[in-house]
Amino acid sequence: MAYEGTILTGCGEIHPDFTDTYVVLVSGVTPCGHVLIFDRKGGYYFHAVGDPEGSGLGELTGYPLYMNQAGYARYLAENGKKELRRRPVDLPDPAGARDYIENRLSSTWTWLGLPHNCVTFAESVIAAGGGSWSSYSNCPKIAMSDSLSERIERFYDWLESGVYEMRKVPRY
Repeated sequence: MAYEGTILTGCGEIHPDFTDTYVVLVSGVTPCGHVLIFDRKGGYYFHAVGDPEGSGLGELTGYPLYMNQAGYARYLAENGKKELRRRPVDLPDPAGARDYIENRLSSTWTWLGLPHNCVTFAESVIAAGGGSWSSYSNCPKIAMSDSLSERIERFYDWLESGVYEMRKVPRY
């Protein structure tokens, strides 16, 4: 069985620090992909996948999992996944996110596809930390796509660099 992460089995095993947090999109078994939360200061990835060792309906409910950087590399390799995108998220209350994730890791999570999935899990951690990132779609690839303002900014950057290049004006 491919590595999905580790179940937290006791208090104090990990020390999350959500002062520098990211939402990470990886390729998945579905076209939508999969989302994890990355706590850069603590060095942990968190996600909800149901129970990878379960079967049938038992596969839908399991504990959310965590992994360190080496575990994340193993997770990508063993599952044939690639990281597609990483977005920073601002959490004004990182202690709230830490307390929430510690509580969540000790409680089961029921995976119900699009209505209650990895995006919902990420949103709940971010909300607990006072953050505002959320998705209008629970399909991870859509949830992580560029916003309209990001697309406009990228267009203006492209346009500006073209003008500088055309006019042979040095950029500082």
